[in-house]
Amino acid sequence: MNKQDEILKLEISKLREAGHKFVNKEISVGDFKGISGGMGVYAQRGGQDFMIRFRTNSGLMSIDHLELIKNFTEKYEIEDIHFTTRQAIQLHHLKIDDICDIMETALEHKLYTRGGGGNYPRNVAISPMSGVEKGEIFDVTEFALKISEYFMNRITEYKLPRKLKVALSSSDRDAAGATINDLGFIAAQENGEPFFRMYLAGGLGNNPGISIPYDKKVAPKEILYYIEAMINLFIAEGDYNNRAKARTRYIPRRMGIAEFLAAYEKHLIKVKEEKNLDLDIKAVLSETQEEYSHNLEENLSLVHQRQDGLYTVIIHPLNGQISSKDFEKVAVFIKENKNAEARLSMTESMYVRNLNEEQAKVLLEITDKFRQKTKIQQSMSCVGIPTCQIGIEQSQTLVKNILEYIQKNNISEENLPSVYVSGCQNSCGRHQVGDMGFAGGKKRVGDKIEDVFDIYIGGMVSREKTILGTKLGTMLMSQIPEFIGELAIELEKSNMDYRKYITEKNENFMELVKKYLV
Repeated sequence: MNKQDEILKLEISKLREAGHKFVNKEISVGDFKGISGGMGVYAQRGGQDFMIRFRTNSGLMSIDHLELIKNFTEKYEIEDIHFTTRQAIQLHHLKIDDICDIMETALEHKLYTRGGGGNYPRNVAISPMSGVEKGEIFDVTEFALKISEYFMNRITEYKLPRKLKVALSSSDRDAAGATINDLGFIAAQENGEPFFRMYLAGGLGNNPGISIPYDKKVAPKEILYYIEAMINLFIAEGDYNNRAKARTRYIPRRMGIAEFLAAYEKHLIKVKEEKNLDLDIKAVLSETQEEYSHNLEENLSLVHQRQDGLYTVIIHPLNGQISSKDFEKVAVFIKENKNAEARLSMTESMYVRNLNEEQAKVLLEITDKFRQKTKIQQSMSCVGIPTCQIGIEQSQTLVKNILEYIQKNNISEENLPSVYVSGCQNSCGRHQVGDMGFAGGKKRVGDKIEDVFDIYIGGMVSREKTILGTKLGTMLMSQIPEFIGELAIELEKSNMDYRKYITEKNENFMELVKKYLV
Protein backbone atom coordinates (compact mmCIF):
# COMPACT_ATOMS: atom_id res chain seq x y z
CA MET A 1 0.00 0.00 0.00
CA ASN A 2 1.43 3.39 -1.00
CA LYS A 3 1.78 6.30 1.40
CA GLN A 4 -1.35 8.07 0.18
CA ASP A 5 -3.48 4.96 0.62
CA GLU A 6 -2.05 4.51 4.13
CA ILE A 7 -3.22 8.05 4.97
CA LEU A 8 -6.66 7.27 3.57
CA LYS A 9 -6.86 4.08 5.63
CA LEU A 10 -6.08 6.01 8.81
CA GLU A 11 -8.83 8.48 7.91
CA ILE A 12 -11.34 5.62 7.78
CA SER A 13 -10.61 4.81 11.43
CA LYS A 14 -11.28 8.43 12.37
CA LEU A 15 -14.51 8.38 10.36
CA ARG A 16 -15.66 5.24 12.16
CA GLU A 17 -15.09 6.90 15.53
CA ALA A 18 -16.86 10.11 14.45
CA GLY A 19 -19.73 8.10 12.99
CA HIS A 20 -20.44 6.36 16.27
CA LYS A 21 -20.33 9.69 18.10
CA PHE A 22 -22.81 11.10 15.59
CA VAL A 23 -25.20 8.17 15.94
CA ASN A 24 -25.01 8.59 19.73
CA LYS A 25 -25.71 12.32 19.31
CA GLU A 26 -22.35 13.30 20.77
CA ILE A 27 -21.52 15.51 17.77
CA SER A 28 -23.77 17.61 15.54
CA VAL A 29 -24.89 17.02 11.96
CA GLY A 30 -22.63 19.84 10.79
CA ASP A 31 -19.59 18.58 12.67
CA PHE A 32 -20.01 15.07 11.30
CA LYS A 33 -20.53 16.35 7.76
CA GLY A 34 -17.30 18.32 8.07
CA ILE A 35 -15.49 15.05 8.75
CA SER A 36 -17.41 12.70 6.46
CA GLY A 37 -18.17 14.81 3.37
CA GLY A 38 -14.62 14.85 2.05
CA MET A 39 -14.59 11.08 2.34
CA GLY A 40 -17.67 10.67 0.16
CA VAL A 41 -19.91 9.71 3.08
CA TYR A 42 -23.07 11.46 4.27
CA ALA A 43 -25.60 10.78 7.00
CA GLN A 44 -29.11 10.15 5.76
CA ARG A 45 -32.25 11.69 7.18
CA GLY A 46 -32.89 10.27 10.64
CA GLY A 47 -29.21 10.12 11.60
CA GLN A 48 -28.88 6.33 11.84
CA ASP A 49 -28.11 5.28 8.27
CA PHE A 50 -25.46 6.52 5.86
CA MET A 51 -24.67 6.69 2.15
CA ILE A 52 -21.36 6.30 0.36
CA ARG A 53 -20.33 7.73 -3.00
CA PHE A 54 -17.61 5.96 -4.95
CA ARG A 55 -15.27 8.05 -7.02
CA THR A 56 -15.60 6.00 -10.21
CA ASN A 57 -13.10 7.97 -12.27
CA SER A 58 -14.94 9.68 -15.13
CA GLY A 59 -17.55 6.94 -14.97
CA LEU A 60 -15.22 4.15 -16.13
CA MET A 61 -16.23 0.85 -14.52
CA SER A 62 -13.66 -1.95 -14.68
CA ILE A 63 -14.68 -5.60 -14.34
CA ASP A 64 -13.01 -5.64 -10.93
CA HIS A 65 -15.01 -2.65 -9.73
CA LEU A 66 -18.28 -3.97 -11.15
CA GLU A 67 -17.77 -7.24 -9.28
CA LEU A 68 -16.75 -5.37 -6.14
CA ILE A 69 -19.97 -3.32 -6.15
CA LYS A 70 -21.97 -6.50 -6.81
CA ASN A 71 -20.26 -8.22 -3.86
CA PHE A 72 -21.02 -5.26 -1.59
CA THR A 73 -24.71 -5.45 -2.45
CA GLU A 74 -24.77 -9.16 -1.58
CA LYS A 75 -22.76 -8.94 1.64
CA TYR A 76 -24.59 -5.93 3.04
CA GLU A 77 -28.03 -6.79 1.62
CA ILE A 78 -28.27 -3.60 -0.44
CA GLU A 79 -31.40 -3.57 -2.60
CA ASP A 80 -30.60 -0.71 -5.00
CA ILE A 81 -27.64 1.11 -6.50
CA HIS A 82 -27.86 4.75 -7.53
CA PHE A 83 -26.19 6.08 -10.70
CA THR A 84 -25.50 9.77 -10.04
CA THR A 85 -25.50 12.79 -12.34
CA ARG A 86 -21.71 12.95 -12.07
CA GLN A 87 -20.78 9.50 -13.31
CA ALA A 88 -20.52 7.95 -9.86
CA ILE A 89 -22.17 5.18 -7.86
CA GLN A 90 -23.89 5.62 -4.50
CA LEU A 91 -24.94 2.99 -1.98
CA HIS A 92 -27.55 3.89 0.63
CA HIS A 93 -29.10 2.73 3.93
CA LEU A 94 -25.88 1.45 5.51
CA LYS A 95 -24.65 1.49 9.12
CA ILE A 96 -21.44 3.34 9.90
CA ASP A 97 -19.39 0.18 10.50
CA ASP A 98 -20.57 -1.25 7.17
CA ILE A 99 -19.62 2.03 5.47
CA CYS A 100 -16.10 1.92 6.91
CA ASP A 101 -15.63 -1.77 6.13
CA ILE A 102 -16.71 -1.11 2.54
CA MET A 103 -14.26 1.79 2.27
CA GLU A 104 -11.36 -0.34 3.51
CA THR A 105 -12.13 -3.12 1.02
CA ALA A 106 -12.64 -0.65 -1.83
CA LEU A 107 -9.30 0.98 -1.03
CA GLU A 108 -7.56 -2.36 -1.60
CA HIS A 109 -9.10 -2.39 -5.09
CA LYS A 110 -8.18 1.25 -5.86
CA LEU A 111 -11.82 2.30 -5.78
CA TYR A 112 -11.79 5.54 -3.84
CA THR A 113 -14.38 7.64 -2.06
CA ARG A 114 -12.04 10.45 -0.98
CA GLY A 115 -13.07 13.72 -2.59
CA GLY A 116 -16.49 12.29 -3.43
CA GLY A 117 -17.90 15.17 -1.39
CA GLY A 118 -16.65 18.13 0.62
CA ASN A 119 -14.40 21.00 -0.44
CA TYR A 120 -12.31 19.03 -2.90
CA PRO A 121 -11.92 18.49 -6.64
CA ARG A 122 -14.78 16.16 -7.54
CA ASN A 123 -15.03 13.35 -10.08
CA VAL A 124 -13.72 14.56 -13.45
CA ALA A 125 -16.63 14.34 -15.88
CA ILE A 126 -16.29 13.26 -19.51
CA SER A 127 -18.55 12.45 -22.44
CA PRO A 128 -19.66 8.83 -21.88
CA MET A 129 -19.21 8.14 -25.62
CA SER A 130 -15.70 9.60 -25.72
CA GLY A 131 -13.60 7.48 -28.05
CA VAL A 132 -16.55 5.94 -29.89
CA GLU A 133 -18.83 8.90 -30.71
CA LYS A 134 -19.52 9.74 -34.34
CA GLY A 135 -18.31 13.25 -35.11
CA GLU A 136 -16.13 13.62 -32.04
CA ILE A 137 -12.85 15.53 -32.34
CA PHE A 138 -10.66 13.31 -30.19
CA ASP A 139 -10.94 10.93 -27.25
CA VAL A 140 -10.53 12.84 -23.97
CA THR A 141 -10.52 9.78 -21.70
CA GLU A 142 -6.78 9.54 -21.00
CA PHE A 143 -6.58 13.26 -20.24
CA ALA A 144 -9.43 12.97 -17.75
CA LEU A 145 -7.81 9.99 -16.04
CA LYS A 146 -4.53 11.88 -15.72
CA ILE A 147 -6.35 14.80 -14.13
CA SER A 148 -8.05 12.40 -11.71
CA GLU A 149 -4.68 10.86 -10.85
CA TYR A 150 -3.24 14.34 -10.30
CA PHE A 151 -6.09 15.22 -7.93
CA MET A 152 -5.94 11.94 -6.00
CA ASN A 153 -2.17 12.17 -5.45
CA ARG A 154 -2.75 15.32 -3.38
CA ILE A 155 -6.40 14.90 -2.34
CA THR A 156 -5.63 15.07 1.40
CA GLU A 157 -3.64 18.29 0.96
CA TYR A 158 -6.30 20.51 -0.63
CA LYS A 159 -7.76 23.37 1.40
CA LEU A 160 -10.28 24.80 -1.06
CA PRO A 161 -13.10 27.24 -0.25
CA ARG A 162 -15.63 24.82 -1.79
CA LYS A 163 -15.82 21.94 -4.24
CA LEU A 164 -14.27 22.23 -7.70
CA LYS A 165 -15.77 20.48 -10.72
CA VAL A 166 -13.86 19.75 -13.93
CA ALA A 167 -15.37 18.38 -17.16
CA LEU A 168 -13.99 17.33 -20.55
CA SER A 169 -16.14 16.85 -23.66
CA SER A 170 -14.98 15.13 -26.82
CA SER A 171 -17.32 17.03 -29.15
CA ASP A 172 -19.36 20.22 -29.44
CA ARG A 173 -22.36 18.35 -28.02
CA ASP A 174 -20.67 18.97 -24.66
CA ALA A 175 -22.09 15.84 -23.08
CA ALA A 176 -19.88 16.36 -20.01
CA GLY A 177 -21.14 19.90 -19.39
CA ALA A 178 -17.82 21.71 -19.82
CA THR A 179 -19.71 24.98 -20.27
CA ILE A 180 -21.41 24.71 -16.85
CA ASN A 181 -18.49 23.62 -14.66
CA ASP A 182 -15.83 25.38 -12.62
CA LEU A 183 -13.35 24.37 -15.28
CA GLY A 184 -14.31 22.83 -18.61
CA PHE A 185 -12.53 21.66 -21.75
CA ILE A 186 -14.01 20.81 -25.15
CA ALA A 187 -11.96 18.97 -27.77
CA ALA A 188 -11.34 21.02 -30.92
CA GLN A 189 -9.07 21.06 -33.95
CA GLU A 190 -7.80 23.55 -36.48
CA ASN A 191 -6.02 22.52 -39.67
CA GLY A 192 -5.56 19.04 -38.26
CA GLU A 193 -4.06 20.25 -34.98
CA PRO A 194 -5.98 19.12 -31.87
CA PHE A 195 -6.47 21.49 -28.93
CA PHE A 196 -8.91 22.21 -26.11
CA ARG A 197 -11.29 25.11 -25.83
CA MET A 198 -11.46 26.09 -22.17
CA TYR A 199 -14.27 27.48 -20.02
CA LEU A 200 -14.00 28.95 -16.53
CA ALA A 201 -16.09 29.59 -13.41
CA GLY A 202 -19.47 28.11 -14.29
CA GLY A 203 -21.79 25.95 -12.24
CA LEU A 204 -25.34 24.98 -11.31
CA GLY A 205 -27.26 25.39 -8.06
CA ASN A 206 -28.13 28.65 -6.35
CA ASN A 207 -27.18 31.63 -8.52
CA PRO A 208 -26.01 29.43 -11.42
CA GLY A 209 -23.70 30.64 -14.15
CA ILE A 210 -22.56 29.62 -17.62
CA SER A 211 -18.78 29.28 -17.84
CA ILE A 212 -16.65 32.09 -19.25
CA PRO A 213 -14.95 31.17 -22.56
CA TYR A 214 -11.15 31.45 -22.52
CA ASP A 215 -9.91 32.98 -25.76
CA LYS A 216 -6.68 31.00 -26.18
CA LYS A 217 -6.11 27.45 -27.34
CA VAL A 218 -5.03 24.93 -24.72
CA ALA A 219 -2.47 22.37 -25.88
CA PRO A 220 -3.75 18.97 -24.67
CA LYS A 221 -0.41 17.95 -23.14
CA GLU A 222 -0.42 21.17 -21.06
CA ILE A 223 -3.88 20.73 -19.53
CA LEU A 224 -2.56 20.21 -15.97
CA TYR A 225 -1.03 23.70 -15.96
CA TYR A 226 -4.48 25.17 -16.59
CA ILE A 227 -5.99 22.96 -13.88
CA GLU A 228 -3.37 23.98 -11.33
CA ALA A 229 -3.71 27.66 -12.21
CA MET A 230 -7.46 27.50 -11.54
CA ILE A 231 -6.90 25.77 -8.21
CA ASN A 232 -4.38 28.42 -7.17
CA LEU A 233 -6.74 31.22 -8.24
CA PHE A 234 -9.56 29.58 -6.30
CA ILE A 235 -7.41 29.36 -3.16
CA ALA A 236 -6.26 32.97 -3.54
CA GLU A 237 -9.59 34.58 -4.44
CA GLY A 238 -12.31 32.20 -3.22
CA ASP A 239 -14.50 33.11 -0.24
CA TYR A 240 -13.58 31.05 2.83
CA ASN A 241 -16.01 32.94 5.08
CA ASN A 242 -19.32 32.80 3.21
CA ARG A 243 -20.07 29.23 2.11
CA ALA A 244 -23.05 30.44 0.05
CA LYS A 245 -20.71 32.46 -2.17
CA ALA A 246 -17.65 30.26 -2.13
CA ARG A 247 -17.89 28.58 -5.56
CA THR A 248 -15.66 29.84 -8.38
CA ARG A 249 -18.53 31.51 -10.24
CA TYR A 250 -18.72 34.21 -7.56
CA ILE A 251 -15.11 35.32 -8.16
CA PRO A 252 -15.65 36.97 -11.61
CA ARG A 253 -18.92 38.43 -10.33
CA ARG A 254 -16.96 40.16 -7.59
CA MET A 255 -13.84 41.04 -9.60
CA GLY A 256 -15.34 41.57 -13.03
CA ILE A 257 -14.66 39.20 -15.93
CA ALA A 258 -11.67 41.10 -17.36
CA GLU A 259 -9.90 41.29 -14.01
CA PHE A 260 -10.73 37.66 -13.28
CA LEU A 261 -9.19 36.50 -16.56
CA ALA A 262 -6.14 38.69 -15.95
CA ALA A 263 -5.71 37.15 -12.50
CA TYR A 264 -6.03 33.69 -14.00
CA GLU A 265 -3.30 34.50 -16.55
CA LYS A 266 -0.94 35.53 -13.74
CA HIS A 267 -1.48 32.24 -11.95
CA LEU A 268 -1.02 30.33 -15.21
CA ILE A 269 2.29 32.05 -15.95
CA LYS A 270 3.53 31.31 -12.44
CA VAL A 271 2.57 27.63 -12.64
CA LYS A 272 4.34 27.26 -15.99
CA GLU A 273 7.46 28.89 -14.55
CA GLU A 274 7.56 26.78 -11.40
CA LYS A 275 6.30 23.34 -12.38
CA ASN A 276 6.73 20.67 -15.02
CA LEU A 277 3.26 19.27 -15.61
CA ASP A 278 3.52 18.22 -19.26
CA LEU A 279 1.62 15.03 -20.03
CA ASP A 280 3.11 12.28 -22.15
CA ILE A 281 -0.17 11.80 -24.01
CA LYS A 282 -0.88 12.66 -27.61
CA ALA A 283 -4.34 13.77 -28.71
CA VAL A 284 -5.20 11.78 -31.84
CA LEU A 285 -7.99 13.09 -34.05
CA SER A 286 -10.91 10.67 -34.30
CA GLU A 287 -12.14 9.45 -37.66
CA THR A 288 -15.80 9.23 -38.64
CA GLN A 289 -16.60 7.32 -41.82
CA GLU A 290 -18.90 8.64 -44.52
CA GLU A 291 -20.86 5.39 -44.70
CA TYR A 292 -21.62 2.68 -42.19
CA SER A 293 -23.08 -0.81 -42.30
CA HIS A 294 -24.88 -0.95 -38.95
CA ASN A 295 -27.97 -3.17 -39.28
CA LEU A 296 -29.71 -2.36 -36.00
CA GLU A 297 -31.69 0.88 -35.95
CA GLU A 298 -30.69 3.55 -33.45
CA ASN A 299 -33.05 4.50 -30.63
CA LEU A 300 -32.79 6.03 -27.16
CA SER A 301 -31.21 2.81 -25.87
CA LEU A 302 -28.97 1.97 -28.82
CA VAL A 303 -26.29 4.13 -30.48
CA HIS A 304 -24.11 3.44 -33.50
CA GLN A 305 -20.43 3.91 -32.73
CA ARG A 306 -17.97 5.50 -35.13
CA GLN A 307 -16.35 2.07 -35.33
CA ASP A 308 -18.32 0.34 -38.09
CA GLY A 309 -20.55 -2.46 -36.88
CA LEU A 310 -20.17 -1.64 -33.18
CA TYR A 311 -22.89 -0.39 -30.84
CA THR A 312 -23.38 1.17 -27.43
CA VAL A 313 -26.36 0.11 -25.33
CA ILE A 314 -27.64 2.78 -22.93
CA ILE A 315 -29.17 1.42 -19.73
CA HIS A 316 -31.22 4.04 -17.91
CA PRO A 317 -32.94 2.59 -14.84
CA LEU A 318 -35.90 4.51 -13.42
CA ASN A 319 -34.56 7.53 -11.50
CA GLY A 320 -31.04 6.16 -11.84
CA GLN A 321 -31.96 3.46 -9.30
CA ILE A 322 -31.00 -0.02 -10.47
CA SER A 323 -31.82 -3.05 -8.36
CA SER A 324 -28.85 -5.08 -7.20
CA LYS A 325 -30.19 -8.11 -9.08
CA ASP A 326 -30.43 -6.17 -12.35
CA PHE A 327 -26.97 -4.67 -11.79
CA GLU A 328 -25.63 -8.20 -11.39
CA LYS A 329 -27.18 -9.22 -14.73
CA VAL A 330 -25.33 -6.40 -16.48
CA ALA A 331 -22.07 -7.09 -14.62
CA VAL A 332 -22.19 -10.78 -15.59
CA PHE A 333 -22.82 -9.87 -19.23
CA ILE A 334 -19.83 -7.51 -19.27
CA LYS A 335 -17.58 -10.10 -17.64
CA GLU A 336 -18.61 -12.74 -20.18
CA ASN A 337 -18.07 -10.38 -23.14
CA LYS A 338 -14.48 -9.23 -22.76
CA ASN A 339 -14.74 -6.52 -25.42
CA ALA A 340 -17.63 -4.82 -23.58
CA GLU A 341 -16.84 -1.68 -21.62
CA ALA A 342 -19.04 0.05 -19.03
CA ARG A 343 -19.17 3.79 -18.46
CA LEU A 344 -21.54 5.85 -16.35
CA SER A 345 -23.03 9.05 -17.75
CA MET A 346 -24.14 12.46 -16.47
CA THR A 347 -27.75 11.35 -16.99
CA GLU A 348 -27.92 8.49 -14.46
CA SER A 349 -27.30 5.87 -17.14
CA MET A 350 -24.77 3.16 -17.85
CA TYR A 351 -23.31 2.98 -21.36
CA VAL A 352 -22.10 -0.48 -22.39
CA ARG A 353 -19.82 0.08 -25.36
CA ASN A 354 -18.01 -1.79 -28.13
CA LEU A 355 -20.71 -4.40 -28.71
CA ASN A 356 -21.19 -6.24 -31.96
CA GLU A 357 -24.69 -6.72 -33.35
CA GLU A 358 -25.40 -10.01 -31.59
CA GLN A 359 -24.06 -8.77 -28.25
CA ALA A 360 -26.18 -5.62 -28.50
CA LYS A 361 -29.30 -7.71 -29.12
CA VAL A 362 -28.54 -9.92 -26.12
CA LEU A 363 -27.96 -6.99 -23.77
CA LEU A 364 -31.10 -5.21 -24.96
CA GLU A 365 -33.04 -8.38 -24.14
CA ILE A 366 -31.39 -8.78 -20.72
CA THR A 367 -32.22 -5.19 -19.77
CA ASP A 368 -35.64 -4.99 -21.42
CA LYS A 369 -37.72 -5.03 -18.23
CA PHE A 370 -35.77 -2.41 -16.28
CA ARG A 371 -34.30 -0.21 -19.02
CA GLN A 372 -36.37 2.96 -19.54
CA LYS A 373 -37.07 3.51 -23.24
CA THR A 374 -38.78 6.88 -23.88
CA LYS A 375 -37.55 10.37 -23.10
CA ILE A 376 -40.02 10.88 -20.28
CA GLN A 377 -39.11 7.47 -18.83
CA GLN A 378 -35.46 8.51 -19.03
CA SER A 379 -36.08 11.48 -16.76
CA MET A 380 -33.50 12.26 -14.09
CA SER A 381 -33.95 12.72 -10.38
CA CYS A 382 -31.70 13.25 -7.41
CA VAL A 383 -32.21 10.96 -4.42
CA GLY A 384 -34.35 13.51 -2.55
CA ILE A 385 -36.29 12.79 0.62
CA PRO A 386 -36.82 10.63 2.59
CA THR A 387 -33.13 9.77 2.08
CA CYS A 388 -31.27 13.06 1.56
CA GLN A 389 -30.63 15.02 4.73
CA ILE A 390 -30.88 18.45 3.09
CA GLY A 391 -33.56 17.56 0.55
CA ILE A 392 -36.93 19.30 0.71
CA GLU A 393 -39.11 17.25 -1.64
CA GLN A 394 -39.62 13.71 -2.93
CA SER A 395 -38.03 14.13 -6.33
CA GLN A 396 -38.05 10.43 -7.24
CA THR A 397 -41.68 10.10 -6.23
CA LEU A 398 -42.58 12.96 -8.57
CA VAL A 399 -41.06 11.15 -11.56
CA LYS A 400 -42.84 7.92 -10.62
CA ASN A 401 -46.15 9.77 -10.22
CA ILE A 402 -45.77 11.37 -13.66
CA LEU A 403 -45.14 8.02 -15.35
CA GLU A 404 -47.96 6.30 -13.47
CA TYR A 405 -50.42 9.05 -14.46
CA ILE A 406 -49.46 8.83 -18.14
CA GLN A 407 -49.69 5.06 -18.23
CA LYS A 408 -52.90 4.88 -16.21
CA ASN A 409 -54.63 7.32 -18.58
CA ASN A 410 -53.18 5.73 -21.76
CA ILE A 411 -51.53 8.99 -22.80
CA SER A 412 -48.89 8.94 -25.54
CA GLU A 413 -45.34 9.51 -24.27
CA GLU A 414 -43.87 9.93 -27.73
CA ASN A 415 -43.39 13.72 -27.81
CA LEU A 416 -42.70 14.39 -24.14
CA PRO A 417 -39.22 15.46 -23.02
CA SER A 418 -37.18 14.06 -20.18
CA VAL A 419 -37.73 16.03 -17.00
CA TYR A 420 -34.82 16.84 -14.69
CA VAL A 421 -35.90 16.88 -11.05
CA SER A 422 -34.08 18.19 -7.97
CA GLY A 423 -35.50 17.87 -4.48
CA CYS A 424 -34.23 21.34 -3.61
CA GLN A 425 -32.44 24.25 -5.30
CA ASN A 426 -29.02 22.54 -5.25
CA SER A 427 -29.52 21.17 -8.78
CA CYS A 428 -28.28 17.64 -8.09
CA GLY A 429 -30.93 16.66 -10.65
CA ARG A 430 -29.58 19.33 -13.04
CA HIS A 431 -33.01 20.95 -13.35
CA GLN A 432 -31.46 24.15 -14.70
CA VAL A 433 -30.20 22.59 -17.94
CA GLY A 434 -33.05 20.27 -18.89
CA ASP A 435 -35.76 20.73 -21.52
CA MET A 436 -38.03 20.84 -18.49
CA GLY A 437 -36.83 20.95 -14.90
CA PHE A 438 -38.41 20.92 -11.46
CA ALA A 439 -36.87 22.03 -8.15
CA GLY A 440 -38.60 21.11 -4.90
CA GLY A 441 -39.72 23.39 -2.10
CA LYS A 442 -42.53 24.33 0.27
CA LYS A 443 -45.07 27.12 -0.21
CA ARG A 444 -48.05 28.45 1.67
CA VAL A 445 -51.11 28.11 -0.55
CA GLY A 446 -54.17 29.49 1.18
CA ASP A 447 -53.88 28.42 4.80
CA LYS A 448 -51.76 25.36 4.12
CA ILE A 449 -48.04 24.65 3.57
CA GLU A 450 -47.89 22.60 0.37
CA ASP A 451 -45.33 20.40 -1.38
CA VAL A 452 -44.36 22.33 -4.52
CA PHE A 453 -41.86 22.38 -7.35
CA ASP A 454 -40.58 25.36 -9.33
CA ILE A 455 -40.80 24.68 -13.07
CA TYR A 456 -37.96 25.57 -15.45
CA ILE A 457 -38.00 25.28 -19.23
CA GLY A 458 -35.60 25.63 -22.14
CA GLY A 459 -32.32 24.61 -20.55
CA MET A 460 -29.68 23.03 -22.75
CA VAL A 461 -25.94 22.39 -22.96
CA SER A 462 -23.68 22.50 -26.03
CA ARG A 463 -20.56 24.38 -27.05
CA GLU A 464 -22.44 26.77 -29.29
CA LYS A 465 -25.54 27.25 -27.17
CA THR A 466 -25.63 26.59 -23.46
CA ILE A 467 -28.77 28.06 -21.88
CA LEU A 468 -29.93 28.01 -18.28
CA GLY A 469 -33.61 27.18 -17.99
CA THR A 470 -36.15 29.93 -17.35
CA LYS A 471 -38.19 29.67 -14.17
CA LEU A 472 -41.90 30.02 -15.00
CA GLY A 473 -43.35 29.72 -11.51
CA THR A 474 -44.40 27.13 -8.95
CA MET A 475 -46.70 24.11 -9.20
CA LEU A 476 -48.21 21.82 -6.61
CA MET A 477 -46.44 18.48 -6.62
CA SER A 478 -49.82 16.74 -6.68
CA GLN A 479 -50.84 18.52 -9.92
CA ILE A 480 -47.65 18.13 -11.96
CA PRO A 481 -48.55 14.67 -13.34
CA GLU A 482 -51.84 16.08 -14.64
CA PHE A 483 -49.97 19.03 -16.19
CA ILE A 484 -47.56 16.67 -17.97
CA GLY A 485 -50.48 14.53 -19.13
CA GLU A 486 -52.31 17.53 -20.56
CA LEU A 487 -49.11 18.69 -22.26
CA ALA A 488 -48.67 15.25 -23.84
CA ILE A 489 -52.19 15.43 -25.29
CA GLU A 490 -51.49 18.89 -26.75
CA LEU A 491 -48.22 17.69 -28.28
CA GLU A 492 -49.99 14.74 -29.90
CA LYS A 493 -52.76 16.99 -31.28
CA SER A 494 -50.20 19.40 -32.71
CA ASN A 495 -48.00 16.58 -34.01
CA MET A 496 -44.98 18.37 -32.56
CA ASP A 497 -42.20 17.41 -30.20
CA TYR A 498 -41.82 19.44 -27.03
CA ARG A 499 -39.01 21.75 -28.20
CA LYS A 500 -40.84 22.71 -31.36
CA TYR A 501 -44.12 23.21 -29.50
CA ILE A 502 -42.77 25.60 -26.85
CA THR A 503 -41.14 27.64 -29.62
CA GLU A 504 -43.87 27.73 -32.26
CA LYS A 505 -46.86 27.54 -29.92
CA ASN A 506 -45.41 29.32 -26.92
CA GLU A 507 -48.61 31.21 -26.20
CA ASN A 508 -50.59 27.96 -25.96
CA PHE A 509 -47.88 26.42 -23.80
CA MET A 510 -47.81 29.38 -21.41
CA GLU A 511 -51.60 29.27 -21.05
CA LEU A 512 -51.32 25.63 -20.03
CA VAL A 513 -48.52 26.39 -17.56
CA LYS A 514 -50.42 29.29 -15.96
CA LYS A 515 -53.39 26.99 -15.38
CA TYR A 516 -51.27 25.01 -12.90
CA LEU A 517 -49.22 27.76 -11.22
CA VAL A 518 -49.87 28.59 -7.57
